[in-house]
Amino acid sequence: MSGHSKWHNIQRRKGKQDAIRGQLFTKLSKDIYQAAREGGGNPDTNFRLKVAIERAKANNLPAENISRTIAKATGTLEGVTYEELLYEGYGPHGVALLIEIVTDNRNRTAAEVRHIFRKRGGSLAESGAVAWMFKRQGQIEVPKAGVEGDELMMLALEAGAEDVIEQENAFVVVTAPEDFKQVRVALEEAGVKYDDAELVYEPATKIELSDEALEEVYELVEALEDCDDVQTVYTNVKMGDEEETD
Repeated sequence: MSGHSKWHNIQRRKGKQDAIRGQLFTKLSKDIYQAAREGGGNPDTNFRLKVAIERAKANNLPAENISRTIAKATGTLEGVTYEELLYEGYGPHGVALLIEIVTDNRNRTAAEVRHIFRKRGGSLAESGAVAWMFKRQGQIEVPKAGVEGDELMMLALEAGAEDVIEQENAFVVVTAPEDFKQVRVALEEAGVKYDDAELVYEPATKIELSDEALEEVYELVEALEDCDDVQTVYTNVKMGDEEETD
């Protein structure tokens, strides 16, 4: 999509499937923890928790892990306390990065992330230095199979969506953050199935890099995603196989 880069395929090159699975479970559990801590442990009334649980189940996080994490967050089970942070930085070739963090020790995390940047030709930036290059928005990915584009467009716009972007295999419904929940609920009530729904940071513009330069950025993002406290990395880089939709 014209959206953020999650770099899904990078990790596979390492062949560390067990480690990657453990890191993914850690990130999914932190997402559930934060959602339950802020909005309560009932997914029927806590939209963010519902999304987090659905994502965790889709990635095979055991039900016991989910229940235990919610119990910790709601105080029925002792555990650590996490906080959400947003780091900003510059990578090689002036690439802008936004990094969503969930950590129980911000000093440890800051040191780890700073070391990763320094080792790979980047640097952490002051608050606000990079964030202005990105727009916060909701994105709901609807598979094309069995979906009429015009009907989805009409339904989404009437519910408050800003746009519906057509991709090769899916439609992406774009919303303002404050309208994300109501649009998703409207799609659910209309029986529309979706593969993913989340709030993301979308770069206002993207930069193109040579293959060599892009590989340097890959290495930085890959290293950041290897950090357990990093949830998501967003960049303003245009991927080699990505079509512009702006």
